[in-house]
Amino acid sequence: MRRALPASLVAWLLLALAACGAPQGQTVLRFWAMGSESEVLAQLLPEFERQHPGIRVKIEQLPWTAAHEKLLTAVAGDSTPDLCQLGNTWIPELAALHALAPLDERLAASKTLSRADYFQGIWDTNVIGERTYGIPWYVDTRLLFYRKDLLAEVGYSAPPRTWAQLTAVLAARVKDGKGERYGILLPLNEWEPLLALAIQQPEPMVTADARGNFTSAGFERALGFYSSMFESGYAPLVSASQIANVWTEFGRGYFSFYISGPWNIGEFNRRLPQELAGSWETAPLPGPDGPAASVAGGASLAVFRRSQHPAEAWQLIEYLSQPDVQVRFHELTGDMPARRSAWDAPAITADSHARAFREQMERARATPKVPEWEQIVNEMRIVAELVARRQLSVHAGAVELNRRADRILAKRRALLAEGVRL
Repeated sequence: MRRALPASLVAWLLLALAACGAPQGQTVLRFWAMGSESEVLAQLLPEFERQHPGIRVKIEQLPWTAAHEKLLTAVAGDSTPDLCQLGNTWIPELAALHALAPLDERLAASKTLSRADYFQGIWDTNVIGERTYGIPWYVDTRLLFYRKDLLAEVGYSAPPRTWAQLTAVLAARVKDGKGERYGILLPLNEWEPLLALAIQQPEPMVTADARGNFTSAGFERALGFYSSMFESGYAPLVSASQIANVWTEFGRGYFSFYISGPWNIGEFNRRLPQELAGSWETAPLPGPDGPAASVAGGASLAVFRRSQHPAEAWQLIEYLSQPDVQVRFHELTGDMPARRSAWDAPAITADSHARAFREQMERARATPKVPEWEQIVNEMRIVAELVARRQLSVHAGAVELNRRADRILAKRRALLAEGVRL
């Protein structure tokens, strides 16, 4: 029979194993990161550890599909890491759970970080109330990818800057197309295109007292414009899964415009035929009256409130935020730098496809800072498809979306009514 080891020996073995993880006296930082970013961090950290010989960084890679649940489980079980990469729409939720450490004092004392060097809309996603809970790491937004050559065929030498100009180009492109080509791809299973149109409007989508504001004149104008793309035959009534290959269809001219993010610069460069290399470009989103706002996305670096090494975690954030490190990170991942000064690097300024993102980032806006936002945008996608398929009118769709949002926000309203500070 196997005999159990004495408890004292088990404890000694555990301590010995823990000691093997790092030299005595060295701080081990636990860093949770997601996606491809987590895979390239190992190439950036040796220099940090060289500059900080008393710190070793332990990266735990999380898939995006499981990261949110794991973060909430870690918060509930008091097992959070020292710092983490967070999608900036998650920050309101974790801040509401008091899981994140405010960074304002450290930021004020920093000699290398300056709020003025960040895009205002992106920075704003990290500020809840009057406290800063994250530092932007890389940025993301949505704008137009378009075929220059196809626009030239119908007499347009420049991309549209207004909704009216976009409509005119689309009408020219689909004329006599007989359903074989469209002007723009707006996949029905994606909420991002409608959100990009909605965030251009002056009214908030969620009010300060936690109610939906989707019956506002601005949102109905955005939903109406979105719906008109399908009603006029400018966009096909399809989901992304019904498009065999977005890049192939873009290359063969099935559509001329596509609203997407910076990762597709690399995808289009790799996947389009070589003869089309100079035929496509990017442009800021057109708005009702001119170049418009778009969504402030990306990921930030945050320190958890229960971190045992907050000072060392902040040192890592400062290192990863250095402009030269941000440029190297861009080269490895294609992610756009969060700091304006990093955009001056030749590797970025020479990329014509990146220039429109630089312009668009100056007009990026934060989405509503409520933990329930991801639930609300999912309902936005569902209702938008009903409107696109003419199962609901534009106004009826706005009313329905408002009803769904108010149901999701009901608990938040109840807490606010009780005087709970959120």
